Amino acid sequence: MHGAFTWGVLDRLLEDGRLAIEGVSATSAGAMNAVVLAYGMLQGGEAGARQALHDFWYAVAQSAERHNPLRWMPWLKGTHSFGLDHSPMYTFADMALRLFSPYQFNRRNLSPLRNVLERQVDFAALRKQCPLHLYLCATNVETGKIRIFSGDDVCAEAVLASACVPTLFQAITIDGQHYWDGGYMGNPAIFPLIYHCNTRDVVIVHINPLVRPGVPITAADILNRINEISFNSSLMREMRTIAFVTDLIQQDKVDRDEMKEMLIHSIRADEAMCALSVSSKYNADWRFLCGLHDNGRREAEAWLTENYHNIGERSSIDIRKEFL
Repeated sequence: MHGAFTWGVLDRLLEDGRLAIEGVSATSAGAMNAVVLAYGMLQGGEAGARQALHDFWYAVAQSAERHNPLRWMPWLKGTHSFGLDHSPMYTFADMALRLFSPYQFNRRNLSPLRNVLERQVDFAALRKQCPLHLYLCATNVETGKIRIFSGDDVCAEAVLASACVPTLFQAITIDGQHYWDGGYMGNPAIFPLIYHCNTRDVVIVHINPLVRPGVPITAADILNRINEISFNSSLMREMRTIAFVTDLIQQDKVDRDEMKEMLIHSIRADEAMCALSVSSKYNADWRFLCGLHDNGRREAEAWLTENYHNIGERSSIDIRKEFL
């Protein structure tokens, strides 16, 4: 559910209107945002994309409410707001997912998210005329290799594969291959944008904190930090490569016509995301999602104010300081 932060970022960038999005590489919740963004743009440009993103996240909240056992136990609902989650049921769910696999607690492999995606996105129309380069990342369970879904491969199953957290969902099978969340190998993968897009500017939207001060001491917090580090590791490796190539280009050791110097930008809210409880990742309460959205808008607004002049000119972050 923390992907609602990215919804807010996209909403503000689209509203601003000064930036054109040539391509999107996305993983997990980002894959959902990506296909909804693309389909909304196909239907009605920037305004259509903003409306589509709003409608998707509202549909997620409505679906979660219909399937939420708390609707019959309102005394357990607790408080739902941005940065605050006092519901014991979400904490219980987080603990249960560490004890039972989705093959045990969801033997019928039900997926309300699939229904939401198929209602909100016409994948056949999107494959026929996608308005931007779209790359969805998933991890092959058996080989450990990254799989990039693009073009005619973009479908609801590809999105579900990219967002398949293995403790929550059964592996997604596509053409006989089994997939888990793409975050393990590409969170997100930058190389498709380097190879297939003309623009040199890449804006990375973070929902997993790069930096979390202090040492976690509870089992849940330790596992959560392991997950964050694991999901950020692939991005760290790609940033190291980009920094290396950038140095070669700037030192005239390679021909600029043969290598592309990438300009990297970053929108993140580590402090705010660190304040969220681990169990809040399962909180689809509409007020909570709107709080994440509003925070994303604020971060995007601050980024535009401080860094718009860098677009097309230079990276707005120090890659070595942030990632190496």
